Amino acid sequence: MKPLVLIVEDEAPLVALLRYNLEKEGFAVAEATDGEEALLQIAERRPDAVLLDWMLPLVSGIEVCRQIRRAPATRSMPVIMLTARGEEGDRVRGLNSGADDYVVKPFSLSELVARLRAVIRRAQPNADEQILRYADVTMDLVAHRVSRGGKPVHLGPTEFRLLRHFLQHPRRVFSREQLLDQVWSQDAEIELRTVDVHIRRLRKALNEAGTGDLLRTVRSVGYALDRVR
Repeated sequence: MKPLVLIVEDEAPLVALLRYNLEKEGFAVAEATDGEEALLQIAERRPDAVLLDWMLPLVSGIEVCRQIRRAPATRSMPVIMLTARGEEGDRVRGLNSGADDYVVKPFSLSELVARLRAVIRRAQPNADEQILRYADVTMDLVAHRVSRGGKPVHLGPTEFRLLRHFLQHPRRVFSREQLLDQVWSQDAEIELRTVDVHIRRLRKALNEAGTGDLLRTVRSVGYALDRVR
């Protein structure tokens, strides 16, 4: 599944350049042209990383970064600050606001992509592993097998992909729209209720092999792989 990068930038030519190169490198891309729109998209789409311009209309990039770090749901979201301000004091201020990295314009696109992959990898240490684990659930990506508490869990292809996505992002809440975008093909015409059907199937399969429901339903929001308390 393609990692989703939110570009927060009000210079249209730069946004077009970034989109083209990021999509060519295998990323999915979303855009916001001001700080308020960025915060709305972050809350709704939960991107895997944010490329954040410092100077933005309505809400500054520094304040957007601070709000990302203050919210429990987005506290660990990778943020790379893009800015023309290259003085040491500005770099320190950007990093102190919570940015994971700081890139000064103009920049090398290949270096930016490398830094982007690095911050996503640090935030999602399970993404490239062959064995994924959460609680007593284990997924072997090579053997294509799932177990819970040592007992085999039999899943259909869609449930397997759905569980893999949750295992790569434990405790993170995803809306139905996000799950459709990231687990199913983005251009597939699938109804939102289809997500609920596959969640029920996945929950049933996991609960048959172990005790305790690990799929948390967040009313009016979506689902997460999380210990239900």
